[in-house]
Amino acid sequence: MYEKIPTAGLSREEWLQLRKQGIGGSDAGAVCGLNPYSSPMKVFADKTSDETEEINNEAVRIGNDLEQYVAERFMEASGLKVRRSNYMYRNKDYPFMIADIDRLVIGEDAGLECKTAGAYSADKWTDGKIPLHYVMQCYHYMAVTGKRTWYIACVILGRGFTYRKLTWDDALIGRLIQVEKEFWENHVVPGIMPQPDGSDACDGVLNQYFKNVGKSGTIALVGFDEKLERRTEILEMISHLQTEQKQIEQEIKLYMKGNESAVNEHYRISWNSVDTTRLDAKRLKQERPEIYADYAKTTSSRRFTVKAA
Repeated sequence: MYEKIPTAGLSREEWLQLRKQGIGGSDAGAVCGLNPYSSPMKVFADKTSDETEEINNEAVRIGNDLEQYVAERFMEASGLKVRRSNYMYRNKDYPFMIADIDRLVIGEDAGLECKTAGAYSADKWTDGKIPLHYVMQCYHYMAVTGKRTWYIACVILGRGFTYRKLTWDDALIGRLIQVEKEFWENHVVPGIMPQPDGSDACDGVLNQYFKNVGKSGTIALVGFDEKLERRTEILEMISHLQTEQKQIEQEIKLYMKGNESAVNEHYRISWNSVDTTRLDAKRLKQERPEIYADYAKTTSSRRFTVKAA
């Protein structure tokens, strides 16, 4: 059902290039529109570009460094044994589906996904919950490998440990395969960018793709009048709601007067003094231009504005 591609001897660059050849588990939730940190457009950009982007922020480093610890906590809590795989898996029927899994469960037709989460994300794991993009990641791995069970374990930093068990679901996996197939064949293969979904991830892709102003300068704006009218309505609604929000906050401040906090059984409100120090860049430029020039940094971006004709 699947082929195994050895990864033990691959360099980091080779491994990143290999991941670009298909939809992986961490892409599945984004392709389905369920990942709050990514989007179909971002996955498209990754799979169709020549560059290998490696995210190396603190959260990613913590996740990588603690993967073995999470696996050990899972073995301790579940009584099961796990091992590394050192292979990337590719589904033979759907070769655009690949899987780079964390662990295999010994003696069981199952795998394990290891996660870490910050204390502020603890509520996403309460009462048996799992973040939806992680659910899709696990079912993607089942779809690629054919394994009937996938465990997901999570260390919530400073708060505790939990794990869940997911089992094969014909309807869900069938729909997931269809969504990924349509994405790969309708967008990645022909090089057609998916439509934006309003996410920050889409902003990032568009800013990167079209960061330079075109030489043609101006084009005719066709087919957007209704959408722009709706945009104007939305901005007016936002303005009204923000005014209402400020009014509520002002009423509470008037009620609190000189007190720093107000508390009841439902809410805890604070209104504290905060000292902020900012560099007076305008004065620095006027009085010490040589120092300003040494530390000034110029960035280039495109500003989007809408004005009535």
